[in-house]
Amino acid sequence: MTRSLKAVSISGIILSMLIFMNAIILKTANKVDEKWYWALLVSVPLLLIAIRDIRQKKHAIIRNYPLIGHLRYFLEAIRPELRQYFFESDLDGKPFNRRQRSIVYQRAKNERQSVAFGMQSDPMALGYEWIAHSVFPVSMLDEDLRVKIGNKQCLQPYQASILNIGAMSYGALSKTAIVSLNEGAKIGGFAHNTGEGGISAYHLQGGDLIWQIGTGYFGCRSEDGKFNALAFRKNALHPQVKMIELKLSQGAKPGHGGILPAAKNTPEIAAIRLVVPGTTILSPSRHAEFDTPEGMMRFIHLLRELSEGKPVGFKICIGDKQEFIDICQAISSTGIIPDFISIDGAEGGTGAAPLEFTDHLGMPLYDALAFVKQTLDAFGLSEHIKIIVAGKIITGFDIIKVLSLGASACYSARGMMMALGCIQALICDSDKCPVGVTTQNPSLYKGLHPSNKRIRVANFHAHTIAATKEIMEACGFKNLESIHPSKLFRRINEHETKSFEQIYFKHKESSFINNLHSLLN
Repeated sequence: MTRSLKAVSISGIILSMLIFMNAIILKTANKVDEKWYWALLVSVPLLLIAIRDIRQKKHAIIRNYPLIGHLRYFLEAIRPELRQYFFESDLDGKPFNRRQRSIVYQRAKNERQSVAFGMQSDPMALGYEWIAHSVFPVSMLDEDLRVKIGNKQCLQPYQASILNIGAMSYGALSKTAIVSLNEGAKIGGFAHNTGEGGISAYHLQGGDLIWQIGTGYFGCRSEDGKFNALAFRKNALHPQVKMIELKLSQGAKPGHGGILPAAKNTPEIAAIRLVVPGTTILSPSRHAEFDTPEGMMRFIHLLRELSEGKPVGFKICIGDKQEFIDICQAISSTGIIPDFISIDGAEGGTGAAPLEFTDHLGMPLYDALAFVKQTLDAFGLSEHIKIIVAGKIITGFDIIKVLSLGASACYSARGMMMALGCIQALICDSDKCPVGVTTQNPSLYKGLHPSNKRIRVANFHAHTIAATKEIMEACGFKNLESIHPSKLFRRINEHETKSFEQIYFKHKESSFINNLHSLLN
């Protein structure tokens, strides 16, 4: 018997069994007990479903195996939950494993943060990282780990925490999530990046804002989608807005533009963004106001003037290295110096992106950061431009690693989402977030109470900064500037480890400058 004939026979057997079952129920009800008629409420629908399954042509499995075939789709639907709750080890989950998620939850809830019985990581595994401690730890640091952002061209510099809330728009996140994040930022004294979706009333709860301007110019656009200087100035002068970030590209989908699914584009969100409600909003992949590095510098100068001298920078995921070198050349030639550059690693998160963009476009964070740092050094710009980074940063060790490679401050987006209660359900683009973080469904986001979650956001930030301080003290780092890549190590193979300095700064500064000049010439 062939496989196809076998399948046909199974469908026929299932259908015959259901018909026979209904006949037996009718016969029993007529001769024995009329209560058996109630069983038809189950058996008849099952028969009808089986007939429909056999007649439909969309799903081969259901057509060949009526009723039973549905089990396959049910198990597939709950596969993520089965894996996460029953089969996944503490170190297997992606993009964040259970151990990483747990430390965020514990810090957010102000619960026990220690671990028992030793490490679970394999120190001999390829990629294992560690940091050299000192036998002479420094005493408790007094400073609160903040950095001044704003060069000599800036009139209103900002003292930023080294850990801030990464870019997440209202629309991608619910109103209760945005309120919780902003109120948490106010409590903890750190900044909240608005994302490219504009400034909503929920952002204005007292926390410091970094207003992100994307290619869609949401919150500062005219009806035709072009940049509107008056609308920009109105928002930029708000006292809660401390910095302006011009978004060129995003790590999870560089060169693609943001995506707001139609289900999340409510009339309220559409009014904030000045778009048509109920439609999927695809931000352009590039800016309409400039198309050259020099043009971008002039636009940054315009934003700085319109905001009356607030720090202005740009966000980029590094792709073609030459393009970033061209930007640095434009900075030098125009004399317009951004106050900061935000580097988004390819491992950065998003609520919606094409698979190919998420998995295969953009430079990973550490490589990008090291390149940007060396390039700014070569152009003599490092003392004027601070570097902010984003990409899977949730622990104090994550912060120390990027600071050693040249970053001045960090963003955490998914870490802050987990502080709100995110369970990594991986359905951010469905409008069905079970904990109310990434949804516009009132029945879901009403379960997220800002009065409680804002405390968790502030707790996560405070405990992570405290953990960063403890690592610095243990390693003998007296200040942020003393954190050096020669003190961090990664296993390269079974028999060898290399320092971050050896891995990411292979050439001496003079050698890098010579190589850079050869590229320019």
